[in-house]
Amino acid sequence: MASQTLLEFQSYNQSQLLPPNATSCANPWEAWDLLHRVLPTFIITICSCGLLGNLFVLSIFLVPRQRLTVAEIYLANLAASDLGFVLGLPFWAENIWNEFNWPFGAVLCRTVNGVIKANLFVSIFLVVAISQDRYSVLVHPMASRRRRRRRRLAQATCLLIWVLGGLLSIPTFLLRSVKAVPDLNISACVLLLPHEAWHFVRIVELNVLGFLLPLAAIVFFNYHILASLRGRADVRRMRSGGPTDGKTTALLLTLVAAFLVCWAPYHVFAFLEFLFKVEAIQGCFWDNVIDLGLQWANFFAFINSCLNPVIYVFVGQLFRTKVWELYKRCTPRSLTPMSSSRRKEILQIFWQN
Repeated sequence: MASQTLLEFQSYNQSQLLPPNATSCANPWEAWDLLHRVLPTFIITICSCGLLGNLFVLSIFLVPRQRLTVAEIYLANLAASDLGFVLGLPFWAENIWNEFNWPFGAVLCRTVNGVIKANLFVSIFLVVAISQDRYSVLVHPMASRRRRRRRRLAQATCLLIWVLGGLLSIPTFLLRSVKAVPDLNISACVLLLPHEAWHFVRIVELNVLGFLLPLAAIVFFNYHILASLRGRADVRRMRSGGPTDGKTTALLLTLVAAFLVCWAPYHVFAFLEFLFKVEAIQGCFWDNVIDLGLQWANFFAFINSCLNPVIYVFVGQLFRTKVWELYKRCTPRSLTPMSSSRRKEILQIFWQN
């Protein structure tokens, strides 16, 4: 995923650590100069929005110190994962500003990338878990009525996801290192693969475990959710002539669309990079397209961590209700908006006097 190339010196990685010469590909310096100037600002903007959004979500869920529902357990873990992910973005922005010269040392090279990768997998797996929970509630409601059992299952699922994310990040902790590049006068934080076979392991981890399988699960769960909602809406319309549940349908479609739009570009370029490494495709055109494309595709993948608080929480009625409850609890009684009946009663007293 994006964390594999995050903070990685893309245009000079491993076999490409030499500067262009008469026989090598000429780098599009103007395109790289634009990336060095523009992309860090975008990354800092995403980081700021992600920090504010996810901190706000966590505060709403955790400040009241009430027992969280199943949905809130998943959403709180998702916000924590996205928060951990965006905390690493300033390091990547600084790395690009320095033209991929890593100034933070080998320990932070491993730590930052390992933490980002772990949280990135956790975030994606939590999206799958949220879809599965909604599937069980909406499609098989009779089998998911025991709330205590569902809460324990949600807690166990989140714990398993965090452990799995940590395990999948171990290669990053072990193989990331700072490599000096004397010809370019830089020290780059790169992923040093010990053997060519690791390219196949990496692409399976990136494209299969990190995208294709989660995407298949998300599409499966949401397809059946939409089918179930459509069937219920048809029944309600036949009975009462009421409208369908368009808001729920639109929300579910937005979730899948955001996942695809944010992550598909990176995985396309990651697969192209794999084909280039194994020499299935060659040439200066692909070399430059893949190097530049991976950097911009990383940016679109990072946006998902900012969209998650909006799509999964702010758009949902669950979070708005939670915010309103906390607002009423923290606001003095004199400042709390009064109900229409109470307002009517006060007006009657006023006009009588």
